Amino acid sequence: MTILDTIVEQKKLEVAHRKMLTPIDILEKSVCFYRKGFSLRTNLLDSTKTGIIAEFKRKSPSKGIINDSTTVEEVTSAYAEYGAAAISVLTDQHFFGGDLTDLVNVVQLPIPVLRKDFMIDEYQIYEAKAHGASIVLLIAACLTPVEVKKMSFLAHQLGMEVLLEIHGAEELGHICPEVDFVGVNNRNLKSFEVSLDHSLDLINQIPKEMLAIAESGIDHPDTIVTLQKAGFSGFLIGERFMRETNPGIAFANFVNILKEKQNAG
Repeated sequence: MTILDTIVEQKKLEVAHRKMLTPIDILEKSVCFYRKGFSLRTNLLDSTKTGIIAEFKRKSPSKGIINDSTTVEEVTSAYAEYGAAAISVLTDQHFFGGDLTDLVNVVQLPIPVLRKDFMIDEYQIYEAKAHGASIVLLIAACLTPVEVKKMSFLAHQLGMEVLLEIHGAEELGHICPEVDFVGVNNRNLKSFEVSLDHSLDLINQIPKEMLAIAESGIDHPDTIVTLQKAGFSGFLIGERFMRETNPGIAFANFVNILKEKQNAG
């Protein structure tokens, strides 16, 4: 059994339990449920933004504890201040140390917020909306093309954008008009090994009308410059900042170097 298989099996148990504790009709009464979110598409097309989706992540199955000494509020407020296009929040508790309440602590910022989790059930789309997310992540490896279409349609009905994550050419068939962005994860979810070749190999196979987002393994501003030239509009970065003592300052420094390189080029 792969790491992904283990995560999905755990997620099925969690979702079944949460459905019993908090039915959809209760989620729909949340204050956040009727809050209009900010648009990632707008920010990715804004030349004054970095294109970076900066992530808050405490730990991972492959790295263990990454950073458990900073708060979600202080890290994400710095991300927003220094020009992130959006903020990604890991909400998986068992494997990543996240929590849905982390979303609520971020959505007060004037920036799009992505719920990053292993979405296997439409119930989780309602959860995302109820906790203030403006974007949801759908992982092709966890879903069928039909499930991607249905869950994307629901997300749009609830006023959220959809980022579809793929890992290889065999998942290109999951792309449909209902998704807003196609992300290429450079981390193999079965082995957790990372290679930027995933992004560079797949970019020309993604429909041109879809904004493409590179995910994972982006450690240096030079990498973003390379990926931008290849055709990517967004860049999801997590561990690069979170493994620093002060992720917000690390992000600010990264952005300054990136802008220097972009201006020089």
